Order: sequence, then structure tokens, then C-alpha cells
Amino acid sequence: MSFHEVRFPASLSFGSLGGPQRRTEVVTLVNGFEERNTPWAHSRRRYDAGMGMRSLDDVETLIAFFEARRGQLHGFRWKDWADHKSCAASKGVDYRDQVIAQGDDVTTVFQLIKTYHSGEHIYERPIRKPVDGSVTIGLDNEAQQEGQDYDVELTTGVVTFNSPPAFGAQITAGYEFDVPVRFDADSIQTSLAGFKAGDLPNVPVIEVRI
Repeated sequence: MSFHEVRFPASLSFGSLGGPQRRTEVVTLVNGFEERNTPWAHSRRRYDAGMGMRSLDDVETLIAFFEARRGQLHGFRWKDWADHKSCAASKGVDYRDQVIAQGDDVTTVFQLIKTYHSGEHIYERPIRKPVDGSVTIGLDNEAQQEGQDYDVELTTGVVTFNSPPAFGAQITAGYEFDVPVRFDADSIQTSLAGFKAGDLPNVPVIEVRI
């Protein structure tokens, strides 16, 4: 899939409506009980970019971005203001934020992940689009140096150590990240008169698998 490593203007994504979506298949049995299953291992996020429009200049910026992506053809980065860091929204990124793996004295390549906790249950989300300059890595509670101890591929979220971490060593990470998305429509309909009256354009955006 064609993907442009460019972020949708963050000033326009701020205020947008959206969040994670799951796909659950529910079958009600004759006795009233249910069987539930999901074919998706990971959630998929949807947004409405139109909710972030505040002026006619914003609409012009949106149309330019839309045309440069050729509508649905090319994916792009999206900042989800409600969930874009490895830590709580009120905190700063730290290399101890997320445990991403344990060393085995052999493996040197690891995927950035973010773990969501609720009681005894967790969900591990792969992070594919870290933000340039935001990634910090730790090894057994000690900060590592990018370029010296490890490298990060910003297009995939893969961390590569120069030498394999020792067996049992805890690998941690802190980062900001974007969501890989595309427009979910090949048209944008705007009305200048309607916009001035508060009628915002509907601009659906959907997460893509990469």
C-alpha cells in the first residue's frame, strides 16, 4: 500500500471525533445464551477530520492535503490527541514507560508496543509510526543511546540493538506516535455559506494495517 510519511495538520486533527473500533461477531443461541468471537486481533481507529475545521482557511488546507493524497489512494500519519504517547496524557515521555520485550541473548530486533491495562486484562498494540526524535529506549532500567546502542525505524516502529540484550533483560521504551490512516472517501463536500453557519464537512478517516 502506498503511504506518504507526512502528518495530517495537527491543528486540524485537534478537536476531531473518533477512536478505536472493534469487530465482534455475536450469535444468540436458541437458549438465549450468546457466543462471541472476533476475527480482529487489533482494533481499528476511525476519525472525522471535519470536526477539527474552524475557519475557511482550515478547509483550504484540508482540500490541499486531500488532493495531495489523491483521496483514498495514499495513506498518511494522523495525530490522535486522545492517545499519542507511551505515557499518560499529563506526563512527559520517559524510557521506562512501556515494557516492550525481554532479552534472550540472541534477538536484536523488537517492535514498539503500547500495553493497555484494565484489571487483570491487557491489550498490546503494535506502534508502527513513532514520531521522529521522541523515542527513548531503556535496558534494565538504564537509558540507552540512539545511534550508539540502538536504532529506530520510524516507518515501522522497529527497534534494532547493536548487540542482543542479555537473557532476561527488560527492554523498555517511551515515545510519541502517529496512527497510519487514509481518507475513507474519495470526495469532500463543502459549502461556504453552510460552513459559516456551523455546518462542518464530513471527512471520514480510517486506520490502515501496515
